[in-house]
Amino acid sequence: MRKRKEILLKKMHEMVGWGDTEADGIFSPGGTISNLYSVLVARYKRFPEIKTKGMTALPHIALFVSEHSHYSIKKAAAVLGIGTDNVIAVKCDERGKMIPSDLEAKILKSKRQHTPLYVNATAGTTVYGAFDPLENIADICKKYGLWMHVDAAWGGGLLLSRKHSFKLNGIESANSVTWNPHKLMGVPLQCSAFLVREKGLLQACNQMCAGYLFQPDKQYDTTYDTGDKTIQCGRHADVFKLWLMWKAKGTRGFEILINKSLELAEYLYKELNSRENFELVFDGEPELTNVCFWYIPPSLRSIPKGPEREKLLHQVAPKIKAQMIEEGTTMVSYQPHADKVNFFRMVFSNPATRKSDVDFLLEEIERLGKDL
Repeated sequence: MRKRKEILLKKMHEMVGWGDTEADGIFSPGGTISNLYSVLVARYKRFPEIKTKGMTALPHIALFVSEHSHYSIKKAAAVLGIGTDNVIAVKCDERGKMIPSDLEAKILKSKRQHTPLYVNATAGTTVYGAFDPLENIADICKKYGLWMHVDAAWGGGLLLSRKHSFKLNGIESANSVTWNPHKLMGVPLQCSAFLVREKGLLQACNQMCAGYLFQPDKQYDTTYDTGDKTIQCGRHADVFKLWLMWKAKGTRGFEILINKSLELAEYLYKELNSRENFELVFDGEPELTNVCFWYIPPSLRSIPKGPEREKLLHQVAPKIKAQMIEEGTTMVSYQPHADKVNFFRMVFSNPATRKSDVDFLLEEIERLGKDL
């Protein structure tokens, strides 16, 4: 099991763009814990005294995230004693991408009261499926000496696609990466990888040298004893399902699966554009498999855009979703986001989905919503 894990981590390091001799990694129970590891090791790298002296020995640390980033970075700040008030949100453009100029401005402003430490860039945001401009963010992190983490929990699978991997250009400059094969790659839960570019950092940050477990004089290569790199100790079994699927499908098999999901997203996008009852949340083709849209019932088409229409539109998606569940025909998620009222968010990851399923979904939404 240990050897399989090293083989897979080496493969993932290569896809990120790192040399295997310099990189390291572990598997964790999900993206939230992988992202927590990123803050943990970034803090230890800059302030190794944290391990023995605690937060009282450190200055006020600042973490930077985009407005569309996953909530797990705030959760990590809370768990690690940094505090959610010290997680600074960076503005995004209309597509949900972090704006580099605002990141730099926020870093400079924070220096008055904080010590800037860490930037979380997202490769595949939860709602819009957006990819932050990693190359620009890497330049800023290098300029100010900040740790760059890429949360590619959702979008990391595109590294296996020759057609779409360019969307992660710049990820090779990251200090650490979160990548969840149990998302876009379709691996059964749980399977999340935390990858770090500096070998030995995980060990130094987390090891406690428990003598009853991690004896240095064992008869086998003790570098396979990876438990002391983690805050859990042992999770070797998490890697087995990924290793098994990669052996069965191969990189090409994963690529076909991923490309198909993106093709379905593009098909839905084009269908929505061609139907008068639907409206996209933002212009432009989807970057990942997330497609966000409103259904506009006939009763709302004559109402001009404004507070009254927004209030009524906010109620449409929940009512349609409730009817879908009651009738058991299909399901699609909905949510508000920032200043946007409730909209449908369709995300493709099931390899069995067909274009006819997309057609059925839209026809079902129209059937259930036409009289609202």
